[in-house]
Amino acid sequence: MRIPLPPVPLPEAVVDVAREYDDGTRTAAEPRDAATVILLRDSPAGPEAYYLRRQLSMDFAGGMAVFPGGGVDPRDVELEDEHWAGPSAAVWAERLGCSESEARALVCAAVRETFEESGVLLAGTSPDDVVADTSGKDWEADRVALEGRETSLTEVLDRRGLVLRTDLLGAWDAWLTPVFEPKRYRTWFFVARLPEGQLTRDVSSESSSVTWLPAAVAADQADSGDLAMMPPTYLVSMEVGTYADTDAVLAAATDRRLEMFCPAVEPLDDGWTLSMPDRLRPILAARR
Repeated sequence: MRIPLPPVPLPEAVVDVAREYDDGTRTAAEPRDAATVILLRDSPAGPEAYYLRRQLSMDFAGGMAVFPGGGVDPRDVELEDEHWAGPSAAVWAERLGCSESEARALVCAAVRETFEESGVLLAGTSPDDVVADTSGKDWEADRVALEGRETSLTEVLDRRGLVLRTDLLGAWDAWLTPVFEPKRYRTWFFVARLPEGQLTRDVSSESSSVTWLPAAVAADQADSGDLAMMPPTYLVSMEVGTYADTDAVLAAATDRRLEMFCPAVEPLDDGWTLSMPDRLRPILAARR
C-alpha cells in the first residue's frame, strides 16, 4: 500500500469540502488528545526509530508504519507527584503548549502507551534509576492489564515502588488532524532514548509487525513506496533523520516549545495541497 507523501495534490472535491468547514457550513469532528513516542537508539546510519505496522483492520491508519502511541486515558491525569520524577507538569505544560492537567495526562499517556506497545518502560525506583529489564512474565501481565484498561499506570507504579521518569522524554512536535477528516486527533510527539538494558518486544495487539529503522531510511522507504506512512509520521521521520545521533535529537528537543499544527489547504502549482510547518519545507525541498 502506498500513501501519497507531501506535497500531495488535493482533488478539487476535497478542497471544496475543506472550504465548507472554513466558512462554517460544516462542523469539524471534535479531536481526541493523543501522545506518541519516537523511541530512539543509535546506528551507523544515524538515529534509529522503533516503528509498528498497524493491523490492516484498524479503522485509523490501518497498514501504516507508526510510532508507539495512542489516545489519552481519563486515568492518565490522576498520576500523583509521588510517582513523578523530572520536569514538573507546569514545565511540561509550557513545553507542550497546554494546561498543566493536560500536560500531566499527555506525559503519562506517552509512557503508558510506549510500555503497552513496545514493552519499554520509562520509569525507575528513583529519579536516577531506570528499570533494567521488563521482559519477565510479571511485567507482561502488567502490560496486558494496562492494554486492556484493567489497571492504570499509577497503580502499576505504586505497586512496584516506581516513579515515572519525565526527564527521559523530550518534546518534538504536535499535529492536529485536518478539519475535513471524520476522525481527528491532537497528537503530541515525544522523543526518548531506549533505556540501557531494556529491549523492545513485538507485543502490541494493534500491530502486525515491528522494526527498528534509521529514521532517514524509513523516510526513504516511504518515498519509494516500500513503507506506508501518514504525512506527520513521514515528516517527523524525515526531520529526525537529519540529526547525527540520538544525543543530537534529545538536545534539540530540550529547547522546543510546541504549537499544535493543523494542515490547511494552500496553493500548489495550478492546484492545491496541505500546508506543513515552515521549518520542514527546506528539508522536504532538499529530498525532492
